[in-house]
Amino acid sequence: MATAQRTEQLIRRMLDLNARKRVQEVDETLVIACIEACVECALTCTACADDSLAEPEVLPLIRSITLCLDCAVICEATRQIVTRQTERDVGLLRAQVGACAVACRICGAECERHAAHHEHHRICAEACRRCEAACDRLAEALLT
Repeated sequence: MATAQRTEQLIRRMLDLNARKRVQEVDETLVIACIEACVECALTCTACADDSLAEPEVLPLIRSITLCLDCAVICEATRQIVTRQTERDVGLLRAQVGACAVACRICGAECERHAAHHEHHRICAEACRRCEAACDRLAEALLT
């Protein structure tokens, strides 16, 4: 828990240091939650893909591996775009956050299919669901 608090504090501090930050931003709590969820999901998806490659029967996990790797890349790109505060395009931000939610939804559903047999898939599905929800909340806030 202490690490999560330190991460949130670091993100908040870095966002606050931006000299060109707009006064009327979306709820910063939603931005921070999205960044944290993207980091967690990218890490978890990468580890899940790697764990799947170590399984004795890899062939049934090919789709899961591919989706986990794709989701990890999309989450990392989303984290980068959401973190940027200077002269960002809200339309692009909303599209990226929406794409991340879709990737997490698809990857999470696939990992859920394997969750009964592999603990790493259960953990990954949960991280995907959290990231999907965080991205959906931020995307909704960007509409107003």
